[in-house]
Order: sequence, then structure tokens, then C-alpha cells
Amino acid sequence: MIESSVPFADVALARRLERAEATSNARAVDARARVSPESGAAWIEVAGAFAMFDGPASPITQTFGLGIFQLPTIAELEAIESFYGARGAPVLHEISPLADPALVPMLCERGYQPFEFTSVMYRPIGTVAPEGGATAGRVDVRLIGESEAEMFARTSAEGWREFGHGDFMYDMQRVNAASEGIRLFLAELDGRPIATAALILCDGVAHLAGASTIPDARKRGAQNALLDRRLRYAAAHGCDIALMGALPGSESQRNAERHGFRVAYTRIKWRR
Repeated sequence: MIESSVPFADVALARRLERAEATSNARAVDARARVSPESGAAWIEVAGAFAMFDGPASPITQTFGLGIFQLPTIAELEAIESFYGARGAPVLHEISPLADPALVPMLCERGYQPFEFTSVMYRPIGTVAPEGGATAGRVDVRLIGESEAEMFARTSAEGWREFGHGDFMYDMQRVNAASEGIRLFLAELDGRPIATAALILCDGVAHLAGASTIPDARKRGAQNALLDRRLRYAAAHGCDIALMGALPGSESQRNAERHGFRVAYTRIKWRR
């Protein structure tokens, strides 16, 4: 893959990345609302930020982009807090360090504390070779068909079961299969499903998410193959920037860096 020049990690880039991730999650929330109306899934936009509710325990029940487009007023913060309070959910904000500097003091004054970090990673997408089905060794990667949502969800869940998130991921991937604009990729080893990943395209940004590999098939190159295929797909569909999130210092971050990603910034999640 031939890379184009790497854009500077400034406020303009942060706004692109934050809006792309917010849009990805808004699509998932909309899909949840269609598939499971009883869930009460909903989202609102306040001061340029998207506040998502996908259930009290969902990892996307939080705000994205708060303070990066404009500084919220106290009344706007209270509106977000009321949105979550009415749904029995915690109020969580994931904040870019490129947000308005006045935001953190506002959160501290309202009793918020930091508790979690995420490396927001990006890389340019330049000219790539034509897409192909075969990837590394015996691992093949392809888009799933409409009838394969159940199999995809089971495979993804198996990769998370040892961490106690199998049932949740099974449910979430079934929702993702019904989401607008989410492409789901499957890695197979000798015809056996072993790993999954998702790709969401938003205004030229390719958001890579949902990576999972079943335990007995790890370290076979499945995630490398999925990453490469998604980048090629994104390039072929007009994207110029790829985005992904990772736990700082994790294997996911190291793998991304080996594929040309760099850390744009480290987000901090805040809760009351």
C-alpha cells in the first residue's frame, strides 16, 4: 500500500475523527431502535456532540465529540444529564484533549472524574492494489452475505466469551448487521470462520471497529488480514483517512502501529 502524506493531528482532524465515530455509533443506535423498539435506544445532538443511549450497560452509551465543535453551556450539559437520567443510565463523556480547554474545569465543577483512556489512531489511505479475496496464508477475508448475520454474530461473540462479554457482543453484532452503512467482514481459515471485524464509512473516514478472533485461532494472522482488506475496501470507496480506537499500550495498538497507524490523541472518559 502506498501512503499519502500524513495529516497533522490538529483540531480539524480531531473534528473529522470524532464526527465519524459519533456517526458510526448513531447508526448502531438507530438500528437497535428498529430491531428492538422496547430497548428505548435513542440519541440526541447537543452543542455539536452526539449523546447515545443503547442501554445502561452498552459501551456506546456516552457522548462523543463534546467540546470539540463548541463549548457547551451549563444548560446544555444539564440537558445531556437529563437525557441519561431519564433512562437510568450513567452520564459518560469521552473527551478529546483538543476540545475547548474550558470543558475540563466545567466537568470537574459538576463532579465528574476521569477513569478510562483510549488511543485514537489514524493513518492516511493512499493508492492501493486492487482488492482481492485471498490474504495471508490460508486465511481468507470476505464480506458476509445477508443470510450470514447469525453466523457472524456467533463468531464474534466467541472471541469475547472468555472476557465475559460473549452474550453482549452476540446481541450487538446482530444489531450491527441491521445497521445502515456498516460493512461486516469475516476471516476464514480453511473454510472455518475464525475472526470478524467491521468497517463504517463516513465522509471519507473509514472507521475500523469490532475486531474479534476465536481463542484457538489467534496468532494466525486473521486480524492482520482483516485490517488489510478493510483498508483496501475503504480506499476503493473513496476514503482518505482510516480511524480506529485502542487501549493505550495494548496489542491492538501495537498491531495498528505496525500497519502505519499513529496516535492522534488520547481521549479521556469522565463520569459523575
